[in-house]
Amino acid sequence: MTTQPDPLPPIELAAPDISVHRAGNIGVDYVSSFDSGKPGPHVMLQALTHGNELCGAIVLDELLRAGLRPAAGRLTVAFANTQAYANWNPADPDVSRFVDEDYNRVWSDEVLSGPRDSVELRRARELGGFVARADYLLDIHSMREPCPPLMVCGVAGRGGEKGAAMARRMGVPRHLLIDTGHPAGPRMIEHGGYSQPASPRTAVLIECGQHWERASVDVARETVRRFLDVTGVLDYGRSAWTGDAPARALPSPGGQDDDAPRVVRVTHAVVARSLSFRFAGDYRGLEVIERAGDPIAYDGEETIRAPYDRTVLVMPSKAHLRIGNTMVRLGRFDD
Repeated sequence: MTTQPDPLPPIELAAPDISVHRAGNIGVDYVSSFDSGKPGPHVMLQALTHGNELCGAIVLDELLRAGLRPAAGRLTVAFANTQAYANWNPADPDVSRFVDEDYNRVWSDEVLSGPRDSVELRRARELGGFVARADYLLDIHSMREPCPPLMVCGVAGRGGEKGAAMARRMGVPRHLLIDTGHPAGPRMIEHGGYSQPASPRTAVLIECGQHWERASVDVARETVRRFLDVTGVLDYGRSAWTGDAPARALPSPGGQDDDAPRVVRVTHAVVARSLSFRFAGDYRGLEVIERAGDPIAYDGEETIRAPYDRTVLVMPSKAHLRIGNTMVRLGRFDD
C-alpha cells in the first residue's frame, strides 16, 4: 500500500511579482546588496530556497519596495530558486518546490566544486560567494503541514548551539531545533564557517508555518525584523520599514516564561525505505509520544518506534514520499 498525502491546505497567499527585482544591483539576478558606509556586519536574507514557499518572497519583496537600507554594515537580499518559483501554480503548488533537485541539499564544497550540473547547483554556485561572505544569514522557509513556527539552528556540535543562541536573542519563535542535518546533503546554513563552532559566522533557518497560510507572512516579517535588529544593521524600534501591523503570531521579546524558547534536540532522522511508509497517527508536528516503544510509523514490514519517553516529532510529512527522503525527525526537549 502506498501512502497518499493529505489534501492540500487552502492557499491563502498570492505569489508576488518579483520581476522588478531581477536586475538587482550587484550583477547577479535577483540579488541586491546595500552598504551603509558604516562599520558593521554583512547580513544576508534569503527567500525562495524552495519555489513554493511564498512567505519569504512576500516579505523580501515588501522590504525592497519600501527602500529599506541598513543603518550599519551591509545588507544582502536574495531570491534563490527563481526558476522553480517561475513554475508556481496554485492548482499544483508542490510542483514548484525545485526544478532538478533540492537547492538546500547541495551545500558541500565537493558538490559545489564538482562536475555535477543542475538548475539548483548553478544557482547555488552563483550565490555561493554571497553566502561565504555573510557574517549572519537568515534563510526563510515554510512547511508543508500546519505546524507552529520552528527555528532550525543547525547541527549539534557544528554550529547548532550558536544558532540557538542567536534565536534566543531574537526571542522568536518558541521552538528552536538543533538537529543532525539531512542524509541527502548539507543545507546552506551548514556551509563553511556557519558549521564551525569557533567561527563567529552564524546562520539560522526559520520555518514560518504552513506554506500558504496568511500567518506565515506575519511570522516571516517579524523574524526578519528581529534578525536585523540583533545583528545590528537595523534598529528594530526605529525602522522606516513597517510592513503591515505588527505580527501577533510571535511573542514579543522578553515575554512570559511560557513563551520562553524551548530547544528540541534531534537524535534520529526517519528515512523512507519503501513507498508504503505511513504514520501511526495524524501527526502535524511537535506531537510528543509519551512512552518509549510506542509506534510512530510503519515502513513495509518495519515498525518505527519512539526511541525514548517523550519523543518529539519534528516536521512529519507524507507530501514528499520517496525512498530515501526524511519523513520525520525525532528529538527531545532540552528541559
